[in-house]
Amino acid sequence: MQLVILAAGMGSRFGGLKQMEKMDEAGNFLLDYSIYDAKRAGFNSVVFIIKKAFYEDFKNSIGKRVEKLIKVDYAFQELDDLPEGFKVPEGREKPWGTAHAIYAARDLIKEDFIIINGDDFYGRETYEVAYKYLAGLPKGSRGKYANVAFNVANTMTENGAVKRGVAFHENGYLTKLVESSIEKKDGKIVCSPLDGSASFEVPPTQLVSMNLFAFNLDLIDHLRNRFPAWLKENINVPKSEFLIPTVVDELVHEDKATLKVLETSSVWFGVTYKEDKPGVVAALKALVDKGEYKKGLY
Repeated sequence: MQLVILAAGMGSRFGGLKQMEKMDEAGNFLLDYSIYDAKRAGFNSVVFIIKKAFYEDFKNSIGKRVEKLIKVDYAFQELDDLPEGFKVPEGREKPWGTAHAIYAARDLIKEDFIIINGDDFYGRETYEVAYKYLAGLPKGSRGKYANVAFNVANTMTENGAVKRGVAFHENGYLTKLVESSIEKKDGKIVCSPLDGSASFEVPPTQLVSMNLFAFNLDLIDHLRNRFPAWLKENINVPKSEFLIPTVVDELVHEDKATLKVLETSSVWFGVTYKEDKPGVVAALKALVDKGEYKKGLY
């Protein structure tokens, strides 16, 4: 099974990969911990989805390290990677979205896979849960997807709001995913949907998506088929994005897929705000001191 890492935006956010935030004394990034956890859970290769302009920096700062641990491939998410008959509209700068990122890796993804964000720490159990789910499916399964969901309290920062998909489910299967800005207000956890609908309060145990999906290989066929149709409708909308949650929602409602909600007790770490870094560094050090990770990883 493959680990697919969405990292095309990392260079932009960090001002170039040479300025990525190192999170331990050995100079590892959060991404290094993700690969380490995925490898020991059973995943046997990784596909990095990056911008071509950052390839040399990325390979020299990350790729050469992880190549010692796992098979590595690179896919490039570029604006001009479009189906035949389409071209980039004048002035378009914003990437085409997470579903397009996976589309960019269409020739490298050869088996069931999971996707993760390149700059999030998901925790060891998260990868074990995802691997166990995919490994337990009959060979050649199609449309048997899953999302590893976290308790919202385990994904918060004290330094401001975070964006999460609030996951509603019945009998273990997703029925609705509400993309929201979430923050603590007066001791309560308040979700403000990004579509502008009314805010609502949730308990600390409310499940939220952190963009960690498990997919069968047939998703690639769906993306190949749906991207041209999406472009016909949206190519001239400047900030439009072809997004994985939207594609999955469509497939579920068309009875072409199901989305199992897999709960994890893992605690998310990430540097949403610069003030988050000291806490993340301390949390990782504590895990190393407890023996959860080897000092230096590699």
